[in-house]
Amino acid sequence: MFGVIDLPTYLAGLVLIVLLPGPNSLYVLSVAARQGVRAGYTAAAGVWCGDTVLMTLSAAGVASLLQANAVLFGIVKYAGAGYLTWLAVGMLRAARHMWRTRRLRVAPEAVPAAAAGPERPYRRALVISIFNPKAILFFVAFFVQFVDPGYAYPALSFVVLGAFAQLASFLYLSALIFSGTRLADAFRRSKRLSATATSAAGVLFLGFAVKLTLAAA
Repeated sequence: MFGVIDLPTYLAGLVLIVLLPGPNSLYVLSVAARQGVRAGYTAAAGVWCGDTVLMTLSAAGVASLLQANAVLFGIVKYAGAGYLTWLAVGMLRAARHMWRTRRLRVAPEAVPAAAAGPERPYRRALVISIFNPKAILFFVAFFVQFVDPGYAYPALSFVVLGAFAQLASFLYLSALIFSGTRLADAFRRSKRLSATATSAAGVLFLGFAVKLTLAAA
């Protein structure tokens, strides 16, 4: 169908890949838990646009260029790791503030608002998605296995595969967003829980940054 080979296998692999935890899904969940459904979908839109950019770059052969050019790969890799580290530091600073003020009598919404600040979820999620060279390499390595090399319109094959990928991402992130709103109620009831969750998110983002730094082309 449209130059796509073995679609059931692709869909099965896609589901497993989408379900793997990563900085994109964690950030969307964090935004939804702190700011609600609308902000969660704003962040998710950034992820979907970022994934679309990566798929387009992969189809255009940029992934092969990164694989062949170690210097270029290193620049993108360390830029992405630096951005994840910056986000992690911000989360940990917010968590420290929550721990210090957890015994004060403040409005439930005060701490989440202070932690979020002028966050711009769409832009942050977009940058997190794009500054991940391993994702670019993954897209081309995974997609190419399911494109018929003899098909006259390979771009159409990539569009079909990308559409399925975006649908799976939409369903998964939607589940995370509505789970996040439930977490938000718990966070508002317990400052200790909110501080713990923010601390854990910061540590995980540091882990993602380290993992990306150690990645090889």
